[in-house]
Amino acid sequence: MATPRPDLRIEALASHHDRDGFSCGVDSLDRYLRTQASQDVRRKANGVFILVEPDKRDIVLGYYTLCATSIAQGDVPAAARKHIPRYPLVSATLVGRLAVSEARQGERLGAMLLADAVRRAYASAATVGSSMLVVDAINDRAAAFYEGNGFVRLPESLRLVLPMHAIQRLVEP
Repeated sequence: MATPRPDLRIEALASHHDRDGFSCGVDSLDRYLRTQASQDVRRKANGVFILVEPDKRDIVLGYYTLCATSIAQGDVPAAARKHIPRYPLVSATLVGRLAVSEARQGERLGAMLLADAVRRAYASAATVGSSMLVVDAINDRAAAFYEGNGFVRLPESLRLVLPMHAIQRLVEP
């Protein structure tokens, strides 16, 4: 898991962040940050976290979102089933979106954002009840990124999961 860099920080979306100046090259991700993210935060629909340089806190280098979700018991990979309750729907945390500015792609900032999302999801799991982290990759390239970071792809899907018991081994050495 990527470690935080001292020259960068991740903070909750705030009014000083220049959302209009952000472009990751995927219109739906850019449009979400510009038009929907602040509403989602106000409505408590998503947590939105912004990657910035401490001395340029208005410039958005990347972002991700977190929210509660559930996944059908039958969709959980067999290897993870022994670590989750036997309910029809299993509580989980969703990384709904993750994007890095086109100008900064290739610097492993996506891995840094994902590592922060994993840590936050794990920290809140005992409070809100979450058995796993879920992502719905936007395409096969994104799915490969998540697989490279320990997520398991569900069969014939762009949905991937990372059980909290696996995250525990990553964050509690």
